[in-house]
Amino acid sequence: MSAGKKKTPVRKRPAAPKTEEPDPGIWDLRLYVAGQTIRSLKAFENLKRICEEHLAGKYRIEVVDLLENPKLARGDQILAIPTLVRRLPEPVRKIIGDLSNTERVLIGLDLRARS
Repeated sequence: MSAGKKKTPVRKRPAAPKTEEPDPGIWDLRLYVAGQTIRSLKAFENLKRICEEHLAGKYRIEVVDLLENPKLARGDQILAIPTLVRRLPEPVRKIIGDLSNTERVLIGLDLRARS
């Protein structure tokens, strides 16, 4: 730094608050897994198939690997894996397992009425 030049402090602007509203027509799904086990991969495969058949173009899947981010399990109170959490539309719903029983998943997601 040369003599006579002052270093001006850098002022950081606070991040603008997120005002983006979730799209009410989009299903927000979060699948909690622990690594890429056969059971985890099967759950994702089954979920993707069910979403394509029943929610084509109206869903978003977020996969959370608890081996990489174990603290994220607290937010949705995850006790077993794999667990699917339907965040939107409300109310929040949870389905535990590999999602291979399509009928059970459809009922759990409120895509089909109970018989």
